[in-house]
Amino acid sequence: MTEHYNAGDIRVLEGLDAVRLRPGMYIGTTGVKGLHHILWEIVDNSIDEVSNGYATTVFVTVHGDGSVSVEDDGRGIPVDVHPKLGVSGVEVVFTQLHAGGKFDTSNYAHSGGLHGVGASVTNALSEWLRVEVYKNGTTYRMEFESKEVNGEVKGGVPKYHLIDTGEKTDKHGSRVRFMPDKRIFETVIFQFETIARRLKELAFLNKGVRIKLVDERVPMGDGYRSLEYCYEGGIIDFVKYIDEAKETLYDTPVFIKGERDGISMELAFQHTDAYTENLFSYVNNIPTTEGGTHETGFKSAYTKVMNDFARRVGMLKEKDSNLLGDDYREGLTAVLSVQMTNVQFEGQTKTKLGNPAARIAIEALVSQLLCEYFGDAKNEAVGEAILKKGLLAAKVREAARKEKEITRAKNAIESFNLVGKLTPCTGKKPENNELFIVEGDSAGGTCKQARARSYQAILPLRGKPLNAEKKRIDQVLANEEIRTLISALGSGIGEDFNVDNLNYHKVIILSDADVDGYHIRAILLTFFFRYMKDLITEGHVYIGLPPLYKIAKGNNVEYAYDEEALAAAKSKMGKGALIQRYKGLGEMNADQLWETTMDPKNRALVQVTIEDAAEAEKLVSVLMGDAVDLRREYIIEHADFNKVDNFNR
Repeated sequence: MTEHYNAGDIRVLEGLDAVRLRPGMYIGTTGVKGLHHILWEIVDNSIDEVSNGYATTVFVTVHGDGSVSVEDDGRGIPVDVHPKLGVSGVEVVFTQLHAGGKFDTSNYAHSGGLHGVGASVTNALSEWLRVEVYKNGTTYRMEFESKEVNGEVKGGVPKYHLIDTGEKTDKHGSRVRFMPDKRIFETVIFQFETIARRLKELAFLNKGVRIKLVDERVPMGDGYRSLEYCYEGGIIDFVKYIDEAKETLYDTPVFIKGERDGISMELAFQHTDAYTENLFSYVNNIPTTEGGTHETGFKSAYTKVMNDFARRVGMLKEKDSNLLGDDYREGLTAVLSVQMTNVQFEGQTKTKLGNPAARIAIEALVSQLLCEYFGDAKNEAVGEAILKKGLLAAKVREAARKEKEITRAKNAIESFNLVGKLTPCTGKKPENNELFIVEGDSAGGTCKQARARSYQAILPLRGKPLNAEKKRIDQVLANEEIRTLISALGSGIGEDFNVDNLNYHKVIILSDADVDGYHIRAILLTFFFRYMKDLITEGHVYIGLPPLYKIAKGNNVEYAYDEEALAAAKSKMGKGALIQRYKGLGEMNADQLWETTMDPKNRALVQVTIEDAAEAEKLVSVLMGDAVDLRREYIIEHADFNKVDNFNR
């Protein structure tokens, strides 16, 4: 390390160099999520054309070489020369950070790409990128590449300036095709399902837009795997889609829309017989998964309107206390879509809205429009259905409050009851500690012997825990296995959940690789999703993957976690290899379990995340609820029965 630090030691990053040096600052991660982020940046630009009324179609294609293209029928990226920079608008957009037409309202009333870094970041992190603009009856083209300059790899370098190809066309719009740089990303393989989920969401949010996705990596019939989305009902169809597997309290979702102080809003909601609230909010088509001021405004106005309505129709008397917002939102599925300028997102990842003006505008709009809605006699039945569910929820809430008080009073007893159930670790730092939730006492006993006692705790489950789907919190708290799990985690449940009190920062579900094991895994994930969602969103839930096979020949031993690995191991060892199929964790001895499943150096863990909150809500309802027909349809569509392991062999 040098002892001298002078001005000459300061490195000045030019152009897009900073993006390649610190990609995480711009896209969050270089993993699979970051890979798709650079696609969203291009898709969002096309959707901005749609939401501002300039485009009606968007086509996304994953090509056979792994590149992806996005085409729209909007106005097309500007091709004229920028007055200050002396190059075309296309070159400015793809090579300059914080450059774009979205910093004022003359070109875009609202947009998702407010930072002006989207297209340029995608370009910087690609091996190559090609742009075609269809405008003025002709086709313009420009290409960029990553190349080595003075010993350093630079991204987004123009191969040539924008050219008019002379190819005549009646089309208008832009087409961007790019190849992610494998030197930057951990993987460059785009996931069809991930792209499809986001495009479906955008189609719901932009009523009438046609969005088509084609995957040229997968031939089907005379063409390729493809999907197309178009929803004339917009977010009303979105709510119906989410609630498809549930019983609704009224047939048609409530829908209101309006504009105030330059902020426009669409809101659709419907109540079901479920017991949890699901509010999905968006600002300029960007999911605000952490909420923000627009959600605060909605909740405040909605609660006040419902309490006023309850008193007007006599369901709340003068002596009665107002109900809480949580009561009226039990079983609620709502989609709130806001369009506005000068958006203040918290961070480049855009997950929480910070504009105070949004709260004021949305609160005023919801108050006015919902009052008008419930003031119409034909909508009173809807309001009364919501009130009845809210009143029942209030009674249950009070019962649950008393139950929680009893539970808190019995904390010492609960801790005592963990003796014989939980085998704690000796470490006192939650950030280092791991809790293995293990199926059965037999496997639990082996895990206790195998574990690293300084940081690994073991909680065996005796039988299958309660399926928390469609169970109220008082019913959940009455289940002994669930209470034991809550006590072990130490972070509370429901509205009292506090991730800061978590005793173990890794919560690892470890079940057998059979139907019962997968069911237990699904039940536990459903419980976490419904009553401890922050446990998942904060990245604390994992699934342990024990090996399916042990392959041994002489002193050589290998473990295989799937059929492909088994075939490779058999081929490597040749004839005479002994193959053991593990039907359960209890069949392993402690050394084997530690080596394959619990040792951080060797084990395989899958972190549970929520990429798409609305789709996750729909999937949990379908798979864990009462909609048998929908569950059967999902299994038939998605299960590959050719790969299902025969557990009895």
